[in-house]
Amino acid sequence: MTIRFLVSLLLLGVYTTNVYSDENHSMSCPSFNGRLSELGLRQPPRRVLLVPLLSWDPYTNEGSRWPEQPARILKAFYRNRFNAAVTQLENIWGWTDYYRQVEQLAQQSAAFDRVIFISHGGYDGPILNNAVFEKDLQLTGNKGKFFQFSESQPGLKNELSITYDTGKNRIFTEYMASHWQELVSMQSTDIWHLLKGMEKQLQPLDNACFQRSCSSDRLATSPEQQRGYRLYLCELICREPLFQQKTAVEISPERFFHFTKSLNSLVTTDGLIFFGACNPGSAAPGKIVARDETELLINSTLAGGPHKSYVHLVSAATGRTTAGPIGNSSAADIINRVVMFESGRPQQYLCVVTPAVK
Repeated sequence: MTIRFLVSLLLLGVYTTNVYSDENHSMSCPSFNGRLSELGLRQPPRRVLLVPLLSWDPYTNEGSRWPEQPARILKAFYRNRFNAAVTQLENIWGWTDYYRQVEQLAQQSAAFDRVIFISHGGYDGPILNNAVFEKDLQLTGNKGKFFQFSESQPGLKNELSITYDTGKNRIFTEYMASHWQELVSMQSTDIWHLLKGMEKQLQPLDNACFQRSCSSDRLATSPEQQRGYRLYLCELICREPLFQQKTAVEISPERFFHFTKSLNSLVTTDGLIFFGACNPGSAAPGKIVARDETELLINSTLAGGPHKSYVHLVSAATGRTTAGPIGNSSAADIINRVVMFESGRPQQYLCVVTPAVK
């Protein structure tokens, strides 16, 4: 099937299957009425930027480069329908890649009438693979601290820290001093298992503690299938720990506004930012259940929040018209939303927010 033929099918509305099961999502935005003239956008679009964000989702069968196919189709659509000049960012695997290319583009090119992201996403925006942007090992007196900050969504800072007493065990302290940079590329659970394995080798078992909790008599009272796990817990509890490891997710206004500043450098004042992903237009949950939930940004006070959705948040922060699907979206859905929008066709599951509307 050629790209031209596929675009023709999309214009006929072949891919209009409703894939959204949560009726509450529609609370974030009224249905888009298709009247582009009311949005104050540049019509027709003459300059378009496509931003496929490459990442792997273990819960799907898609390859990491899946956004490139819808990007090719949309490139053909804008060229054929509007004779637009279309630019595409390439090989965006992390936000560092994105910012580097955006900086180069801002120096070489005029702003765009449309900037379209194609990616995995959530209530708090587009998602890339989690990447470390700051790390260090700090030694103060007898206190050692390794920390790293990483980011998969702009404005959400993932923090990992390991603290330890440098005088407690010389071998452990020397290991941290010489190997801490190797920890940066590891998952937090793998770091924990690695260091706990070292702790098991270096720290003696407190036999009195172990006998109190995991003696033969104690184990006999546990179901057989749970005895191995109970032994594992006893070995953890009955050793003096050499370190403490903590993880947290925090809002970083600096990182969020760094992202929105990049958007402002790319999009004309009468242009459109479109997030082709899952849930950018979905209503924010009524409350945050836990601090590590993924609705921190839209429930925050950033840009005068809390906001109804990520689309509302970005529009308020950038002063640009912003749009994105309500609910889950496949690659075909993303293409369909864009094509229907540019064709002035009403659609229920698209959130479009102008700067004047919070």
